[in-house]
Amino acid sequence: MTTISHDPNPAGSATAQPAGIRRAGRSSSRTTETRRKWYEIIGLTTPAIVVYVMFVLVPMGFAVYYSLFRWRGVGPPTDFVGLNNYVLAFQDPIFRDALRNNAFIVVGSLVVQGPIALGIALLLNRSFRGRRVFRLLVFVPYVLAEVTTGIMWKLLLTDGGTVDALLRSVGLGALVRPWLADLDIVIWTLLFLLTWKYVGFAIILLLAGLSNVPAELTEAAQIDGAGWWQIQRHVTLPLLGPTIRIWMFLSMIGSLQVFDMIWVTSVPAVRSLGASATMATYMVDNGFFARLWGYGNAIAVILFGISFIAALLFQRFLLRRDIEGAVTGRKK
Repeated sequence: MTTISHDPNPAGSATAQPAGIRRAGRSSSRTTETRRKWYEIIGLTTPAIVVYVMFVLVPMGFAVYYSLFRWRGVGPPTDFVGLNNYVLAFQDPIFRDALRNNAFIVVGSLVVQGPIALGIALLLNRSFRGRRVFRLLVFVPYVLAEVTTGIMWKLLLTDGGTVDALLRSVGLGALVRPWLADLDIVIWTLLFLLTWKYVGFAIILLLAGLSNVPAELTEAAQIDGAGWWQIQRHVTLPLLGPTIRIWMFLSMIGSLQVFDMIWVTSVPAVRSLGASATMATYMVDNGFFARLWGYGNAIAVILFGISFIAALLFQRFLLRRDIEGAVTGRKK
């Protein structure tokens, strides 16, 4: 009697080969797709990297190099002085005044602009007649060019100008001062001008943040009996925290590097005494006009270093929570 055996997999070797081919095909397609993505990344980022290297990193390298020389801008630098330019900068009382002025503008901008912008933003976030026109008027100073704004205010604040005439016309002539020439009040005048110029940016930024606050939360708080101030304090402001911190960061960096408004508005004689000088104006005065290019480059490096350290510290202690919250898929 013949026994016929039944093979459960009569074509085992025949079916295994197509499965292996399919796995190899999928692996090959994944490799091709990964390679294509890398080509796209390289192709899209290479122009930006080239521009960044050529116009940021290379000038920074030249600035550090020239800062080590006593160089007047003619011919190659040959008089190597090492860190002497940096030592001279911190020994100069005018530069120390410029540092203090920058610190004053940073703190003043945060303390003055922040509450004003927050109060106006909360007001403009409510519905009332003429809100769009008021928003436009608030934002107009920010869109004006810095040079235009500086010249305008310099004409208004000049001795016997519009501001002085207005004060005298309302019986406040005793308040008239040489706003841009008095060594004691010129920095306060400049802080007022910077606040007038840039508070609109803070308002628009805060309004954008307020638009992302869910209306359901404020409605729920109203149903629970919370008043307007309680809603702003316990609901709106906590949710507005990331926007406020971003504005603080931008305001701090801008205040450290402020130049245009100060340069156009301030009086050169007063600026040369340090009363209205900032690090940026000091750099231009001593680097460009005094033709001390090596010294000016040292001031530029110091300004960059201070801004970079301030940005790192701000990110480390204030923006860390916002940045970590924005990163998804992080392995613990």
